[in-house]
Amino acid sequence: MEIESIFISVFIISLLAEYMDATIGMGYGTTLTPVLLLIGFSPLQVVPAILLSQFLSGIFAAALHQGAGNVSFDFKNDTEHKIVKRLGRLGYIPKSTAAKVAMVLVMSSIAGVFIAVLIALRLPVFYLKLYIGLLVVTMGMLIIARHKTRNEFSWKKIMGLGILASFNKGISGGGYGPLIVSGQILSGVETKNSIGITALAEGATCFIGVITYFIVGTNVDWSLAPYLVAGSLISVPLSVYTVKRMPVKQFTLVIGVATTLLGLFSLYKLLRPLN
Repeated sequence: MEIESIFISVFIISLLAEYMDATIGMGYGTTLTPVLLLIGFSPLQVVPAILLSQFLSGIFAAALHQGAGNVSFDFKNDTEHKIVKRLGRLGYIPKSTAAKVAMVLVMSSIAGVFIAVLIALRLPVFYLKLYIGLLVVTMGMLIIARHKTRNEFSWKKIMGLGILASFNKGISGGGYGPLIVSGQILSGVETKNSIGITALAEGATCFIGVITYFIVGTNVDWSLAPYLVAGSLISVPLSVYTVKRMPVKQFTLVIGVATTLLGLFSLYKLLRPLN
């Protein structure tokens, strides 16, 4: 009975964490991982299960955000684009801006993760986590300060954002969602679009992690996965409805406040043992 109660609690925590993540684009892994470890689960039970649930819920959330009109994905080849015309049959550029942004973020992740691995092997973990916490707080405060202004869209910012966010993910396993959402807003992407794009990009990133665990993870325990997946999938429709109903300016301010608080919480967790 005690074991059943624990797994019911895991289901409820996953539901609440995914509601937050699918609504503001951040907080699922950051919230869920330490809670599950405190309950007594091992990292090899927690991390693969979270990756699997984020992959499925991310793709599901992106599809529902598309259906609700929060974002517009069109991955058909844009045959009129100059790159496609130049490369002919080998050329591919998706039609909609949201699809282009998602593709750039996912492709940039390859470079970001590679750089992260090289640096992570040489720098102490404390300073890496300190850097991420300070970066997230800074971006959250920038959004709060500029939530009433319209940011000019920039592809250079989007590419840099994809590399930086995946760099953070590769170093510490976190810092992806807060940076991707806030960075898109500061790069000129409309707030609601940024949530749907983040869901798709993070889902694709987690898929790579899931495949890796399936291939090489001989000692992985997947017993948590059904409860995390069920909780996260059930919460997604309510999250999508919340995003659709929220006025854009207030929603942008909510994202800024949430990003800042999440960064401050990360710094608190990191610095608390030093006191």
